[in-house]
Amino acid sequence: MKSNRKLIGLTTAAVLAVGGVSASSSDARIGHSHADNASGAAVRAWNEIAVNTLIGLPGPAGGAPPAAQVHVAMVQGAVFDAVNSIGRKHYRSYLLKQRFPAQASTDAAVAAAAYGVLRDIVSTVPNLAEANRTTALATLATQYAGALAAIPDGWTETKGVAAGEAAAAAMIAARADDGRFGPSQWVPDTAPGHWWPQTDPATGQPILDPTPWVGAVDPFTLKSPSQFRTRGPLRLSSSRWARELNEVKAIGAVNSTTRTATQTYIARWWQSTPAKSWNEVGRQLAMRHGLNALDTARLLALQNLSGADASINCWNDKYHWDFWRPWNAIQRAAEDGNPATSPDAAWLPLIAAPYPEHPSGHLCLDGAHTRILRMFFGDTIPGGYSITSLSTLLGPADARTRSFGSLSQAVDEIVEARIWAGLHFRTADLQGKALGLNVARYVASHYLQPVHHHHHH
Repeated sequence: MKSNRKLIGLTTAAVLAVGGVSASSSDARIGHSHADNASGAAVRAWNEIAVNTLIGLPGPAGGAPPAAQVHVAMVQGAVFDAVNSIGRKHYRSYLLKQRFPAQASTDAAVAAAAYGVLRDIVSTVPNLAEANRTTALATLATQYAGALAAIPDGWTETKGVAAGEAAAAAMIAARADDGRFGPSQWVPDTAPGHWWPQTDPATGQPILDPTPWVGAVDPFTLKSPSQFRTRGPLRLSSSRWARELNEVKAIGAVNSTTRTATQTYIARWWQSTPAKSWNEVGRQLAMRHGLNALDTARLLALQNLSGADASINCWNDKYHWDFWRPWNAIQRAAEDGNPATSPDAAWLPLIAAPYPEHPSGHLCLDGAHTRILRMFFGDTIPGGYSITSLSTLLGPADARTRSFGSLSQAVDEIVEARIWAGLHFRTADLQGKALGLNVARYVASHYLQPVHHHHHH
């Protein structure tokens, strides 16, 4: 049974070998161990390397936002397990049951875990030119060598590397045959209400999802890829459907006369990978609050495990509902049976996306990440936080970095921005956000929980 794979304890012998015999007598010493005092700098550095490496892959090789989020979760889950396996156990592990001595180097463990998972992903993803694969692997090897060179040689480094390698191996084993890069989930249907791809004018071919398999991937924490199934799109006969179609028809058109210049800029600015944005915020706030290695690793693991499962459930929903995009619906509004909508055969969105509409993929991820960030830092962020956009739609004079005073402020803005972009109906944004919040709430209450220590005298 595939779903039970994650429950299988690794290296039972190793767990028995370190046993509980001496644990209680050394609790006091381990409590102030190297691991507890280790800075979060290495965790932040490798998170940045991971995100940049993974979103830098071509779309069909896993660089597209939903797939990249799955890969980032693999890295951050392993990094957490590596740090959490050193010294006294503070949190329930994700996969790794083995324990390592308190003096083991946390920085070495972080580097080995991240590098091990990244090397495996880059080595195995399909649709990547061999020259690009070789270059990416060489860059990672250089980054890893640099990290280890900064750590004094000897027993503590060796034990740290062993912890990181064990965590990476556990993750790689757990994600073998997990459905990544499997068959497309799309079942073509030309009936009204169903999604249909745009045609590439250059090739005459349909523009398809580069990663249409994400919704069939084994979740990291959920019981199934559809555990938090959304209520689904509005009925085409409803007055609310007409209201939402007419809203995006006016403000989301490429040539809209009602969308302001600022709204156009914001819509384009948010056309950036959510995993990139929210990991950036996680690193920023972890650093500002002085979070140590373990707490930083736990934050980023919870963010990205939640993001990955939100991504999987969201893409499962997209192909389950197979709902049409605004450009489909507005051009074909004569077919929706609703007297309050009328077709515009020439209507095009400010921004297009090559997969079904419902729910919003962006909001699924935003909801998940911000729910975990809120758990650690609260909604209002004193002094604010900033995000730098990677959007290719911004002009040279457009500001790439923007600041926000709260997490909800940003998410509320994205709900609007996806409508201004002509990408989504409001319901898809709201249900996507709710899906992400639901997944993150589930993850935070079931995974990486504090371990309660009982002292035996």
